[in-house]
Amino acid sequence: MMVCVAFATAAAAVSYQEASAQSIENDQYYIGDDGTIHIVGEVRNNLDVPLIGTVIHATITYDDGQDTILTKEARSLVNIIMPNMRGPFDIIITGTDSDAYADSVQFKDMADEGRMSYVLNLEYDFGEPKNQVIDVTESSLVEDRYGNIVVTGTVTNRGDITANTISIVATIYDDTENVAAVARVHTEPDYLRAGESAFFVMPIPDKKHVSDASKYDLVAESEEYAAVPEFPIGTAIILIGTFAAYVTATRIIRIPTTSLISAADPK
Repeated sequence: MMVCVAFATAAAAVSYQEASAQSIENDQYYIGDDGTIHIVGEVRNNLDVPLIGTVIHATITYDDGQDTILTKEARSLVNIIMPNMRGPFDIIITGTDSDAYADSVQFKDMADEGRMSYVLNLEYDFGEPKNQVIDVTESSLVEDRYGNIVVTGTVTNRGDITANTISIVATIYDDTENVAAVARVHTEPDYLRAGESAFFVMPIPDKKHVSDASKYDLVAESEEYAAVPEFPIGTAIILIGTFAAYVTATRIIRIPTTSLISAADPK
């Protein structure tokens, strides 16, 4: 069963049309370093069942909201949003998208001037819960010698079998608690045997936009069943069957500068 929930937000002031126990939070749009427009935010799951197949649809308008410029969509970067957890998203609007509309030049000007508005619609299904044993055991956010922002850290498989297709998702917040940017990276190799750990390096896009970031969240996820359950705060789900691993960690940012991190190419 696919469920669709509508939420409305504008450029200057955010207003939500609460339709259920799911919400889109901390969203905003910004223009990236390369001129690409991003609508970023996160889906919060306030139900007692996981959400899967989460798709966020954006209808882009301007000024009074009467004229639709374009529509775009994106999936949550987290495959399954567990109860009381959040899944970040990044809806990307490129020049190719806006060129399809007669008002494309005006549209970019209005976006730059803060006159762009959008309406978000949330689509999802219900899924099975996942054991949470893929643990981000340490992390740090640094600025390399080129001014790029990079998250580094270690992820550990605390389960009893190999975890495959491991990904780490970062949500960066600005000083107003809105989502400033999101990123995802896979470990190399993208699997971990039971008890093993791996180091990861994750470049964060749009360094100018995230220069005033205040904190970040990390979520690690894989496809595998794991034997030792760990629950997010406030949930009490009995886990059965073959599930994936999933965990989150929040860090307050103190950005040091280092010349040792060079994984991100200078922009």
